[in-house]
Amino acid sequence: MWTFFYHHRPDPNTPLEETMAALDLIVRQGKALYVGLSNYRAEEAAKAIGILRQLGTPCLIHQPKYSLFERWVEGGLLDLVEKEGVGCIPFSPLAQGLLTNKYLKGIPEDSRAAKPSGFLKEEEVTAEKIDKVRRLNELATKRDQTLAQMALAWILRDKRITSVLIGVSRPEQVTDSLQCFRNTWFSAEELTAIENILK
Repeated sequence: MWTFFYHHRPDPNTPLEETMAALDLIVRQGKALYVGLSNYRAEEAAKAIGILRQLGTPCLIHQPKYSLFERWVEGGLLDLVEKEGVGCIPFSPLAQGLLTNKYLKGIPEDSRAAKPSGFLKEEEVTAEKIDKVRRLNELATKRDQTLAQMALAWILRDKRITSVLIGVSRPEQVTDSLQCFRNTWFSAEELTAIENILK
């Protein structure tokens, strides 16, 4: 039995009512205890959450893609989950490794961008993006954090965020990431500096 069953993206060819009824049925059949959504935009999420509530199987969590480089959740979704009492656990908070020090000197042979398949493509690792990463890394150093730690802390500073999903390839990356909790506070000047870098 699954504890959580996520519906990972809306299907434009399937009525939302049908999809939510399937999630409700999974819980009623005892195949999962709870259901969640992933990658639903605010308007779609509001409808889905409402349908699930009417069916008697509330949506407990939303899992959107969110990072310093991926900000769409700020356009209403975070407000929605807060209003509805739904948890929010973003995935890809390090932008597939871009928000680490891995790419500061180019694309390493063992990196995701160097592989022919995967979500991070070599052409996405542009000089402009690496310049932003370099400047963010300088700010992180001033905060006595690694870039990855600062990127995670930046997300976790928002009270609407329940947790984050980190993708790692080595155990020491987990240990490093957990150090983000040593400082999740940002001054107004730091937040402004981050926004200026990301423009």
